[in-house]
Amino acid sequence: MADISSNFLGIKSPNPFWLASAPPTDKEYNVVRAFEAGWGGVVWKTLGIDPHVVNVSGPRYGTLRGPDRRVIGLNNIELITDRTLAINLEEIARVKRNWPDRAVVVSIMVPCDEASWKFILPLVEQTGADGIELNFGCPHGMSERGMGAAVGQVPEYIEMVTRWCKQYCSLPVIVKLTPNITDIRYPARAAHRGGADAVSLINTINSIIGVDLDAMAMSPNTGGMGSHGGYCGTAVKPIALNMVAEIARDGETRGMPISGIGGVSTWRDAAEFIALGCGTVQVCTAAMVHGFSIVQDMISGLENFMDERGYRTIDDFRGKAVPTVTDWRYLNLNHVEKAVIDQESCIKCGKCHIACEDTSHQAITSIKNGERHYEVKEEECVGCNLCASICPVENCITMRALAPGEVDLRTGRVVSGDYANWTTHPNNPMATPASEVA
Repeated sequence: MADISSNFLGIKSPNPFWLASAPPTDKEYNVVRAFEAGWGGVVWKTLGIDPHVVNVSGPRYGTLRGPDRRVIGLNNIELITDRTLAINLEEIARVKRNWPDRAVVVSIMVPCDEASWKFILPLVEQTGADGIELNFGCPHGMSERGMGAAVGQVPEYIEMVTRWCKQYCSLPVIVKLTPNITDIRYPARAAHRGGADAVSLINTINSIIGVDLDAMAMSPNTGGMGSHGGYCGTAVKPIALNMVAEIARDGETRGMPISGIGGVSTWRDAAEFIALGCGTVQVCTAAMVHGFSIVQDMISGLENFMDERGYRTIDDFRGKAVPTVTDWRYLNLNHVEKAVIDQESCIKCGKCHIACEDTSHQAITSIKNGERHYEVKEEECVGCNLCASICPVENCITMRALAPGEVDLRTGRVVSGDYANWTTHPNNPMATPASEVA
């Protein structure tokens, strides 16, 4: 049977599923319930030294829902812990003492001055915690005070604070990165230069969830006024995967341990993050929507997947998909695919035809012998897969790669099979000399 235990920076846990620093990890009661449910670790909700952290007592969450009221994403304006530092430290120590086999990492956010970090780091280390996570990502509230994303958006600050933490603390240091930046590689490189043991990402995305058109006020609001918040949940997963992959394949940070965060709600989500280089995954929104017991489905699903594929440990497939991520200029422009409609599973809804006819390449016929019937016109199909993307029936529309020697009816060209090294092939208009290809 697959062994899904994790050893991340020497921090051991029975599985790679950790709860992210957020409301579910704000106190001992929640964390104990999480461990009883089977979570492998937690990142304790962010500690600070500001005694004036006060959360709003009105709505803190905004919700983006699908047509079936399924939660797609959450927006929150909650700040870091509003409980005292002393109480948090006492509870962290007790939890770690009572649950020695689980990972307990502590998130920290204090002002961007050396004295503040020098003060809090030894106190956290004395709890017996396994590591610290530097919250350089919170996009609301605390960033207005010069912390959170205000630090995470300035690589020089990231490097500086990380160096302080490595100087005043012997625990592994994980730097949590903000997605509210143009290029995630620069803050990741700064963390690496500062001596960070790992990075975690993504933190929440700056957002406004919506507008109440009756009140003509942003939603949610407190007493008629609202503020931008942090967006998380299923909808942010593609953004998180991209940023994780950028760090995993960057020459300066390649091989740096990563804890993946952003829209993880199933075992499959977790496996995708691991395949792109993550050693652990952190979960928040899914637990808040479904409760802590969701981790059992994640555990069994990941174990079954690994057993089916013959992976003994998560390291056997960690990062396995990273080499398949490249720049657009390296894509093989001589590869040709065409859409294929399975007539037996087609329900004749016509969505593929409408989408292709109105917005794409007019490559799907709509009528045959006076009946609703849809077929692909290969002479018009460019292989964009829009039809397959919007088809409501799984695997009804698939993509077929033309084999070497076949003629592309759209261009009249014979598909060639000698473009394995397309990045340096002379027929590639964007070819890069072999010496420059990473």
